[in-house]
Amino acid sequence: MSSSIVTEGSLIYGVQLPIQTLTASKAEAWEASASVADLVSLARLAEASGFGFVGVCDHVAVPDNDYARHLTPTWYDPIATMGFLAAHTSTIRLITTVYIAAYRHPLVAAKSFLTLDHLSGGRVVVGVGAGHIRAEFEALGIDFATRGERTNECIDALRAAFTDTYSKFSGTFFAYDEIGLAPRPAQEHIPIWVGGSSKPALRRVAERGDGWIPQGTPRAQMPACLDYIRTHRDNVRPDATLDLGWMPEWLYVGTPIWDVGPGRLTGPPDQIAESLREIYELGCNVLYVHFRSRDRAEYADQLAAFGRDVAPLLVR
Repeated sequence: MSSSIVTEGSLIYGVQLPIQTLTASKAEAWEASASVADLVSLARLAEASGFGFVGVCDHVAVPDNDYARHLTPTWYDPIATMGFLAAHTSTIRLITTVYIAAYRHPLVAAKSFLTLDHLSGGRVVVGVGAGHIRAEFEALGIDFATRGERTNECIDALRAAFTDTYSKFSGTFFAYDEIGLAPRPAQEHIPIWVGGSSKPALRRVAERGDGWIPQGTPRAQMPACLDYIRTHRDNVRPDATLDLGWMPEWLYVGTPIWDVGPGRLTGPPDQIAESLREIYELGCNVLYVHFRSRDRAEYADQLAAFGRDVAPLLVR
């Protein structure tokens, strides 16, 4: 049974919200002093500009070591943040980009997402990843080497809990007899999208996911990753429908008068749209966009410009 949220032959576009994480490689300088009101206003603007979803990401605790030197401790809790944003929006979907499932017992995670979907009127997409920071796993008392297997079990257990009020699970890391969870979701099927571009992550998409969150896969590597997913999907779940994502280069709609960095996609709306129409050649239907900006107002202008001037040119 399909859990696709995209109408056949079309696409949706969305954005991981700024402010809710201050990762050095992604956050702009202005985000460090931005407010909760700024976060809410940008989510509302994305909704008004036709964006299909806003995303929030996940880390519980970040170590102070060389591996995590590009990170900061600022990672808003995804469930709390999405619940808060749900109350300030009405139609836009809310997605975790991504939720590190292995950090929580699947029943705890299922209860959170079921409640959020119920309260938001059926707007949740569960984006799941395996995680990558060994010290974070160690701090939580979880074996880093088992993260992939744990993630697989979590997805299967979540799926069962989302599907039926009473579910049971028997795995290596999680096991429980039939037990009930409510409130039930507002949508018939809560989609589970899998993040990552490693071979195990791509297999996880094909075997268990309703969609793929590529998380920075370069444009040139997209065809190979998609071929890998589709080939494996055809072998293990030939009837599965997948919502496949693409994250192109960072965007700046218009001609910037400041240095937006190398490898950015800039220019007039028609030029940007022409480049982004590659999404159809790739066979993807979910577009993740990121914008360069110097302050909140410029970021808002970029959101609005994309929705107003670029997105209509992507319609086939």
